[in-house]
Amino acid sequence: MEAKVSDVAITPMTSAPPGSRPLERSPAKRLRALSFVAINVLLLLALFIAMLVSVSIGAIHIPIRAMLATLARGTPLTETQHTILFSIRLPRILASAVVGAALSVSGLMFQGLFRNPMADPYIIGASGGAGIGAAIGIVFLSQYAIFGFSATAMLAFLGAVFSMAVVYLLARNHGRTSGVTLLLAGFAVGQMLTSSTYLLEVFDPNSTAGTRIIAAWLHGAIGVPAWMQLAIIAILLSASLIAAYPLMRRLNTLALGDEYAQQLGIRVETTRVGIILVGSLLTAIAVSLGGLISFAGLIVPHIARLFLGPDHIRLLPVTAIAGAIFLVLTDTLARTVFAPSEVPVGLLMVFIGGPFFLYLLRKNKRDYIV
Repeated sequence: MEAKVSDVAITPMTSAPPGSRPLERSPAKRLRALSFVAINVLLLLALFIAMLVSVSIGAIHIPIRAMLATLARGTPLTETQHTILFSIRLPRILASAVVGAALSVSGLMFQGLFRNPMADPYIIGASGGAGIGAAIGIVFLSQYAIFGFSATAMLAFLGAVFSMAVVYLLARNHGRTSGVTLLLAGFAVGQMLTSSTYLLEVFDPNSTAGTRIIAAWLHGAIGVPAWMQLAIIAILLSASLIAAYPLMRRLNTLALGDEYAQQLGIRVETTRVGIILVGSLLTAIAVSLGGLISFAGLIVPHIARLFLGPDHIRLLPVTAIAGAIFLVLTDTLARTVFAPSEVPVGLLMVFIGGPFFLYLLRKNKRDYIV
């Protein structure tokens, strides 16, 4: 019953005389639907081109024509090119696409939940939990792996989920959660857990190597995952996006205010919990593959909203694809701009996202003047 009521909130009801044919969609709506499909098709094409270009760039150049011929006719590459393509570059590029999509959709959900364009996926403490989990894996369990996942990735995933669960429980009061309380609890828990990683660095028996790995991971560095790991992550990402779709319609209604949403039959607290769960899962997926990459979940949803408006249903696929493109291109720059050295993609993202965040802050400063 709830879904039907929320549908009515989004789609105006029309009446027709008994026995008459249903009203057809207006030409303007048809054109809008076609343009939306065209946008997604163009973005998918852009993602494919970005991945091809990224795969071809590196210390050893792999011609795009040779890759397409290999995919179409099975024309063999050289042994070195084949190894680089399927064992190093392609897994990493697919991982960067998954991380970009997960962070962007998570940012979209949290921005809608908090009604703030400056919200990002780490806003409720995911970064601190992921950091301490990864540090435990690096220092004590670096030699273990399950289904292609290193202990670092597994514990970062679990740490992000655990920290956000703790934040939610702390912010919950008499069956309700406050957005302000969530933000404050997330900040406090995240800072405490992030600072705790220093203790692990102190007690690391091989402190030099461990400290370097922890520092690189905290700055965001997309590695080369195993194909089994990519397959499991892709399934989790697909499930999260499917679960996010019905929440997008409810976010549209929540944007009008909690009281109005309740009058329309929306279970506000249940919706809020669902958004936090799905957003947390997406964030955990991202940190398990790429560490802590700031600003990706801030920039992409905001730009998508500027072009498409506030409808979260339309923003969902566009944000996911655009986020994948954005991080594929950024990671390509990170590994090539200072070649043969490599810059952590999270560090490069800071120099891109920092000025953008300051722009948003300046643009919205009137909203924060008391």
